Amino acid sequence: MSNEQIQQKVEALLAQMTLEEKAAQMVQVPYTVAGREESLRWARLGAGSFLHVLGDDAREVQQTALKESRLGIPVIFGIDAIHGHGLNQDAAIFPSQLACACSWDPAVAEEMGRVTAREVATDGLHWTFSPVCCLGRDTRWGRIDETFGEDPYLSGEMTYGIVRGYQGDSLDAPDSILACAKHYIGYGEAVGARDAVDTQMTYRKMKEVFVPPFQRAVDAGCATFMTAYGSIDGTPFTADPKTMKTILRDEMGFDGFVVTDWNNCQSLLTQQFVAADIGEASILSAEAGNDMMMTTLDFYDAAIRAVREGRLDEKVLDDAVRHILTVKFRMDLFGKPEKAGIPGCIGCEEHRQAAYRAGQRSITLLKNNGALPLRDVKKVAVIGQNADDIQSQYGDWTYLTHPNSETARPPRRPYVTVKEGFEQLCEAHGAQCVYHHGCAVRPLPPEVIAMIEGPVLADPVAENIRQQSMRRMPPRDDIPGAVAAAKDADAIVLVVGDTIDQHGEYKDRGNLDLSGEQMALYRALRALNIPLTVVLVSSKPLCIGEIAETADAVIVAFNGGQYGGLAVAEAAFGVFNPSGRLPITFPAHSGQLPVYYNSLPGWHGGRYMDLPRTPVYAFGEGMGYAPFSYANLVFDAAALTASVDVTNAGDVPGTEVVQVYMHDLVASVIRPVKQLIAFTRVDLAPGETKTVTFRLRREDFSLVNREEKRIVEPGEFDLFIGHSSRDEDLLRTRFAL
Repeated sequence: MSNEQIQQKVEALLAQMTLEEKAAQMVQVPYTVAGREESLRWARLGAGSFLHVLGDDAREVQQTALKESRLGIPVIFGIDAIHGHGLNQDAAIFPSQLACACSWDPAVAEEMGRVTAREVATDGLHWTFSPVCCLGRDTRWGRIDETFGEDPYLSGEMTYGIVRGYQGDSLDAPDSILACAKHYIGYGEAVGARDAVDTQMTYRKMKEVFVPPFQRAVDAGCATFMTAYGSIDGTPFTADPKTMKTILRDEMGFDGFVVTDWNNCQSLLTQQFVAADIGEASILSAEAGNDMMMTTLDFYDAAIRAVREGRLDEKVLDDAVRHILTVKFRMDLFGKPEKAGIPGCIGCEEHRQAAYRAGQRSITLLKNNGALPLRDVKKVAVIGQNADDIQSQYGDWTYLTHPNSETARPPRRPYVTVKEGFEQLCEAHGAQCVYHHGCAVRPLPPEVIAMIEGPVLADPVAENIRQQSMRRMPPRDDIPGAVAAAKDADAIVLVVGDTIDQHGEYKDRGNLDLSGEQMALYRALRALNIPLTVVLVSSKPLCIGEIAETADAVIVAFNGGQYGGLAVAEAAFGVFNPSGRLPITFPAHSGQLPVYYNSLPGWHGGRYMDLPRTPVYAFGEGMGYAPFSYANLVFDAAALTASVDVTNAGDVPGTEVVQVYMHDLVASVIRPVKQLIAFTRVDLAPGETKTVTFRLRREDFSLVNREEKRIVEPGEFDLFIGHSSRDEDLLRTRFAL
């Protein structure tokens, strides 16, 4: 159907709608909160969307809307399918967005999106609240794992890939779903990384730093956006027409519909206190450009009342409903209200293999003094709770963290933890693998342990909670037992990190040191003087300065998904040559934050007086089993082409991520010390040299000026090409533009 035909149908349907039906179309109903009967009532009223409803429940709601509402407008079902269709226990579970970004490969993100779309659509659903286009610039924030890292350009390229994966070639395809770019905008910039409503933001800063990933979502055709909780100069984004209309629609070219985040409309009243009642909050939200109100069911009556009292123009509702209906017609929901997907594909072998490949590409080797790859070992000791904790390996947004019922579900196979991965690889290499948990990542208080281990409770709900807690209770600390298990090993693999209790919404973290007795466990194992590899299974960078300095090898796996544990073991044994690069900086200390690579210049002394100048690991850093060298940087300023010779100086094939940065020497506004503008992956055989060429654009050197216009100012620039964002890893040339 052409755009003109769609618009004709939208206008014809809109003309038939009553005020009540328009207001209902702007409401998204949370099924798990409202319950079955209330949800069916909303379906009869003509609600536009429902979230967190699966299977036969979704079919019942859809059929009710089609047959029992006056106009039979189909509903859109949304779900948090964040790194795979993870709320379905049978689905393929991918690495987190942060882990995926370690691949520096938009094709990996696109495949993750495509598999997720097929599985979500096969469940009959239409919409995922993903990707997170926020930047992870302060790692204390609880949702760092949901981002593609700290950089606008890398985040934008990964965003483009995953949106293309979700939406495919056409929204009306049976296995395509709606993407939702969130949280628009600057959500991760909350003051002190404290989620969520207080954001230090200006329009110029927004456009220069935070808009680019969202612009790439628009470029990819992203059908929906989600409003952030935050604010700009004291005005909540949910109530800011300039952000929602002028910038998003007029300047960025977005033509889909906007949904608020959870209860954002109500939050204007209860959290941000810019509205006196729900009526005023509803007017502010609608007039700002929010088309659909997630979970704020009171919007329905409030909006109707505001229109009838003359406080809200009905044309505001018309515009919102027009946006929603346009997307529904683009999806062909009126012809095919339930997505068909690919029957039998959920968790199929093809999809699990995609999750496995993504896990491999996310593995990032940061240090190796020769301890890896493992060769001629007879015994490997794998130590640490997170080596055999699938919930920590999965991270947030799976059926283990967001169950849809009162009864928590046990982990569903297949999956491979780090322990199980090493057991497989050791068996294949004729070696013995021993495991010991060592210590709890986050020990429970004694009173909680007493409750969990206490007698059966009479209250069934309380007893169910106790049973869940028993299954999830961390092990008791036993560092001597871990040392005894490892003392005669040829190699030790210590897995450290965090747990779901330490990240996610409401879990911003002030201290990023390893929790519990993990450092004591590390030091006890280090004292054995056995080659020691440390693996980080965590949601974010943690402060591991001592480990970085004294361990023999360091691997970052973040939340590696279904086969993340196998990928760690295969990388350690050299089954594949790891090629991950960090999309985010590792701080030396929590007090060093924020410490992103593209900071502004001018700090007195360049550092805190009591902390190092540089981070532990820098953005773009990573290594494999083959070193790479760079030579012969050539830049043609007239043609804007840059080339460099890259050589694999090792004896095994390897993949290098060639990174291009720029710096504007003098500008009308303060510019970052360097900024990523291009990258590419290059496969090189042992001893092979390739000339890598980049075709750049003038816009790559642009800035947003004080008038909030993106321009290219003439002047001198430095161009850097090399292995990471560290100065010592880069070749440099200067030119005039």
